[in-house]
Amino acid sequence: MAETTLEGPSLSMLHVTVPSEEVGQQIAGALVEGRLAACVNIIPGIQSVYMWKGKVERDEEHLLVIKTQSMLVPDVAARVKALHPYVEPEVVALPISGGSASYLAWVAECTTHKTA
Repeated sequence: MAETTLEGPSLSMLHVTVPSEEVGQQIAGALVEGRLAACVNIIPGIQSVYMWKGKVERDEEHLLVIKTQSMLVPDVAARVKALHPYVEPEVVALPISGGSASYLAWVAECTTHKTA
């Protein structure tokens, strides 16, 4: 069994929905190239049902799954909002409590350490 651990920097996984693969590719590229994320998965074909301005809406979307250091979550959220076409994009962060030690170390290594 693979070693599971969470040592070193605190890590988070963010979920962001986007209206198209093109928007997802643009945001993912900007985050990885800017070292705000180690990896962004683009999952096509999700159905979103949500309340917007008093009406139930239904949309086909793509889901971005973003892995980064927890201290970078505000920077990731700001970059997503700057690039996203929605008025109020979904940006939800979840803590990563464990996993493959080597993978988690890679996530930390690939993301920029925020300076004080």
